[in-house]
Amino acid sequence: MSDATASPSLFVRLARGVHRHRSVVLGGAVVFLALAIWVLLQGGHLTTGTIDGIEAARAEALARPAAAGSTDQTLAVIFHHDAWTTNEPRFTRTVAEVLARVRRLPEVESVVSPVDAPAEFRARFVSRTGHDLLALVRLKGGEREATAAFPAVSAALEDSRLDTTLTGKVAFLAALNQLLEHDLLRAELISFPLALLVLLWVFRTVVAAMLPLVVGGLAVLCGVAGVLLLSRVTNMAQYTLNVVSLIGLGVAIDYSLFIVSRFRGELARGLSTEQALARTLDTAGRAVAFSGLAVTVGLAGLLFFRGSYLSAMGLGGALVVAFAVLFALTVLPALLSWLGPRVDKGRLPFGRAPGRSGLWHALATWVMKHPWLVLLPTLTLLLAMGLPFRRLELAATDITALPPDTEARQGAETLARLFPREAATRVLVAVEFPSGDPFTPQRASALFDASRRMAALPGVVGVESAVDLSPGMDKAAYQQMAAAPPAMLPPELRVARDAYLTGNVAVFQVLTSAHPSSQEARALVRTLREERSVGDGKLLVGGQTATDVDATAFLKRYTPAAVGFVMGMTCIVLFVLLRSVVLPLKALLMNLLSLAGSFGALVWIFQEGHLHRLLRFEPGPIEPSLPILLFCALFGLSMDYEVLLLSRIREEWLRTGDNTHAVAEGLEQTGGLITSAAAIMVAVFAAFALASVVVVKAMGLGMAIAVALDATLVRVLIVPAMMRLMGDLNWWGPGHHRHPPARRVPNEGTEVRP
Repeated sequence: MSDATASPSLFVRLARGVHRHRSVVLGGAVVFLALAIWVLLQGGHLTTGTIDGIEAARAEALARPAAAGSTDQTLAVIFHHDAWTTNEPRFTRTVAEVLARVRRLPEVESVVSPVDAPAEFRARFVSRTGHDLLALVRLKGGEREATAAFPAVSAALEDSRLDTTLTGKVAFLAALNQLLEHDLLRAELISFPLALLVLLWVFRTVVAAMLPLVVGGLAVLCGVAGVLLLSRVTNMAQYTLNVVSLIGLGVAIDYSLFIVSRFRGELARGLSTEQALARTLDTAGRAVAFSGLAVTVGLAGLLFFRGSYLSAMGLGGALVVAFAVLFALTVLPALLSWLGPRVDKGRLPFGRAPGRSGLWHALATWVMKHPWLVLLPTLTLLLAMGLPFRRLELAATDITALPPDTEARQGAETLARLFPREAATRVLVAVEFPSGDPFTPQRASALFDASRRMAALPGVVGVESAVDLSPGMDKAAYQQMAAAPPAMLPPELRVARDAYLTGNVAVFQVLTSAHPSSQEARALVRTLREERSVGDGKLLVGGQTATDVDATAFLKRYTPAAVGFVMGMTCIVLFVLLRSVVLPLKALLMNLLSLAGSFGALVWIFQEGHLHRLLRFEPGPIEPSLPILLFCALFGLSMDYEVLLLSRIREEWLRTGDNTHAVAEGLEQTGGLITSAAAIMVAVFAAFALASVVVVKAMGLGMAIAVALDATLVRVLIVPAMMRLMGDLNWWGPGHHRHPPARRVPNEGTEVRP
C-alpha cells in the first residue's frame, strides 16, 4: 500500500472518496432507485423491431393508405357457432350487431364482412363447414397504435352468442408483447433465487451473498427505466427489455462478485477496511472497469446498424452495463465501507477447505505439465460444436414463435384450414407513378399486363388488384372502367377499385402457397423485383418475405464493419490493460471459439429441432438479428473472465517474471471465482431459456451455452495451456521487454524474476 499512498491511482482515490462520503453515495443510489421506479410507472412506447430505409418498408409505407394495401393493421376475425349455420338470419344478424358495435370505435378504420356484400365476395368469407364466417377489421394508425388499440377492439368483438377467434399481425404482436412481459417477470423471479444460491455457496455468508443481488437489481431497474425513456424518442423493440434485464443482471452480479471476493480476501490479510477497499478497487475494480468497457464496446457494435431496432438495442444494453459498472464501483464500495468486517455476518454451517492443495491447485499444476494434452482435445470439441453453424438459415419471427395454445396462433391455423386463400402468404407489390391518377386507361393497361405476368410466376396462386376484380373482365374492360367517372361505376366495383388505389400508387397482393420464410417465397420476391417498370411507374416489393430478404441483406451489409469495430476496439482495450500485443489477439481467438460452439448449438437445437420436445418450441430458421446480437453481447461478456484471469496472471508475472508460475497462480486464484461467476450468469441466462417466446428462449440458451463453454473449456483450460506454450512471448509489447533481477517466489522453490 505504500506505493498507492505515495502516488495513488484513480481507483485508489475513488475508494478513498467513497469511504469518506459513503452516506452521500448511498443517498444518491436511493435517488436513482426512486427515479427509476417513477419512470417504470410512467411506461414507454415499445414496438416490434423495424428497419428503416429497406425496400419492403418503403413499399408498405406507399401502400398503407389503401384499404387493401397492408394487412399489418388488419385483424382477421372468425365467428363460429356449433349449432347455427352461416345462412341463418340469426347468425348473420348477430355478426352484424357485433361488427356495427366495432365500427363505432374510434380506433377502427374499416370493417369488411360478407354480411352485406355481393354473393361472389361472400363466398370467399364463408367457410364450407357452414358454421364459420370471416370478417376483416382494419385499425387506424401504424403498428404501435394498432397494437395499443387491440385490447379495446378485442373486447368489442366478444359476444356470448358466438365463439370469436382473432388472428393477424396485430393479434400476434399483442400476444407477443404480453408473453415477453410475462417471460421477463418469470425469468427474474427464477434467476434471483438461483443466483442467490450460487452466491451463498461461493461466499458462505448471507450478507456477502446479498450484496451482488442489491447491485444487480439496482442496475436492471435503472437500465429498464433508461430503455423506457429512450423508447419515447427512438424505435425500441419490446424485447429490448428482456435483453437489458438479461445482460444487466448477469454483468452486475459478476462485477459485484469480483469486488466482494477481493475485499474479503484483503480483509483476511489483516488490512483495515479503508486499506482493503483501496486495494480492492485498484485491482478488482480496475478489472471491472475494463471489463465493462469491453462489454460496452461489444454492444456498441450494434450502433453500426443505423435505422434499425438493433442500434437502439445496443444503446439500451450499453446503458445497463454502464449502470452496472457505476454501481459496482460506487454503491457497492460504499456498502462494503459501511459493513467492514461485518460483510462476513450470517456465516453458513459449511465452509471451504483451507490450504492450496485443492482442486484448482491440482488443475493448474496438471495444465502446466500437460499443455498439449489439454489444448488439442478442447479445441477439437469446440470446433466440432461449431460445425452446424455452416447450415444457418435466417427468417424473421412469425406467429409460430408463439406457444401453440395462444389465440393468435390457433386463429392462424384455423384461418389456414377454413379460409386458405385469406391465409395464403401475401407478397405486397406497390407501383408508384410519377404523379397523377394511377388508374388512367394507359396505366390500367400496364397494370393489367403486370398482373398477368405476376400470376404466371411459379408458386403464385392468385393476384388481387384493381385489375383483378372479376375473372370475366379483359384488358379493354379495365381500360373502359379507368376512363369512366367513378360515380358511373357499380358500388361494388367502385369500392373494390378504391381499395387498391391511393394517391399515385397502385397496389397488388400476390398470393403464394409457399411459407413466408421458405426459399420458394424468397425466390418469388427476387423474381418480382427483376422487372421494375410498370408503364411509367416503378415497382416496389414488400410484405413479410420481402422484409426477411431485405433484413438479411441489411445485416450482411453492416455486419463486417460491426464485427471489425468490436474486435479492433477490444484489442485496444486489452492492450491498454495488459500492455501486451499478443494477449489481445489470443483473447479474440478464444472469444471466437466459444461463440462458434454457441452458434453451432443454436442451429442444432432451434433450427434443426433437436431438443424441441424438451424445450417446447417449433423448429425453424433463426431470427436474423440473433447471431449479430449474440456476437456483440457475448464478445464483451467473454471479456469479463478474460480480464479477471489475465489481470491476476499479469500481477504475478510483474511480481515474479516467471510466465509458467504466473499462469498457474492466476488460474489457481481465479479459477473458482470465474466458474462461480459463470454459474451465476448461466443461471440468469438459463432462466430466460424457459421463456415462451422462441427468440428469447434461443437468446437465453445461446448466451448460457457460450458462457458455460467460455468459463470451463476456454478460460480455465485453453487459455492457460496456450499461455504456458507461448511462454514469455505472451508479454511481448511496450514496457515488457526488460525484466528485473531474478529472485525466489515464496513457497515455490524455483528461481524467477520479480
